[in-house]
Amino acid sequence: MITTELLDVQPNELQFTFEVKKQSTCSIQLGNRSDQYVAFKVKTTSPKKYCVRPNAGIIKPKATCDFTVTMQAQKVAPPDLQCKDKFLIQCTVIPFGISEEDVTSSMFAKDSGKYVEEKKLRVVLTSPPTSPAFLPVNGELKQDLCYETSVEKDRVPNGVENIPSPQRGADNVDGFDSYEDMDESRAVKHAEELKPEKNAVELNLAKDFEELKSKLRTVNLKLKEADLTIFKLTEEKSMTTQEKNMLKQELELLRKKNNARRIMVGFPVLYVFLVALISIAIGYFAHP
Repeated sequence: MITTELLDVQPNELQFTFEVKKQSTCSIQLGNRSDQYVAFKVKTTSPKKYCVRPNAGIIKPKATCDFTVTMQAQKVAPPDLQCKDKFLIQCTVIPFGISEEDVTSSMFAKDSGKYVEEKKLRVVLTSPPTSPAFLPVNGELKQDLCYETSVEKDRVPNGVENIPSPQRGADNVDGFDSYEDMDESRAVKHAEELKPEKNAVELNLAKDFEELKSKLRTVNLKLKEADLTIFKLTEEKSMTTQEKNMLKQELELLRKKNNARRIMVGFPVLYVFLVALISIAIGYFAHP
């Protein structure tokens, strides 16, 4: 049986500096007082008005974890800056080895018999110290019209406004909504808003892709022409080398033939000398 509180929440309220058509953010720190792993989940009574990151997680023993709450830009200020929105932090002990992706709403169901600790935080709105947005006029708050010119600049991308929450289901705790359904609806709406821009980007990408394909085809044609030219030059070089070798062989044959002709046309000196000597001897003996 757990006798001490699992989480230490600091601060114990969410304080936002409220300005018309501007976002406001605050941070909450969760401290694990126990020696066990603790899973937590954040819920709110106005899920379309706030954005929590992360909205669920796991805290190690004696460790701390921060989550940030962003209040979406509002068109009008509430009377006297009074806000009835509330947040609920649920936590429970979990066994070692569970990852943050495994943290689900079923872990915090009280009918499961496990101990689930809950902490409620109220929302407090304060006006900026030097902001002209809240000037008392005849006992009422005055909204400065200069903020109208910055609507498009300060509006969040998903266009969330202060829309009354729909009828809540039976699984909600005292009117608190989980962020899972809220995040899914925001994603769908955001995807619808980005669809025209996405189509334009896809058209540009398709155009660029076609241009790249055309350039690639041109480069491939030039490479094929270069390969053909190189092949022709290689063939011409090979033929030239063969002709050069044939000319060398023919030249050697001509040289050999010329040497043979010289031998056949001329007579050796010794042979001529012997013939002359024999002729003289014959003439000497023939005429005593």
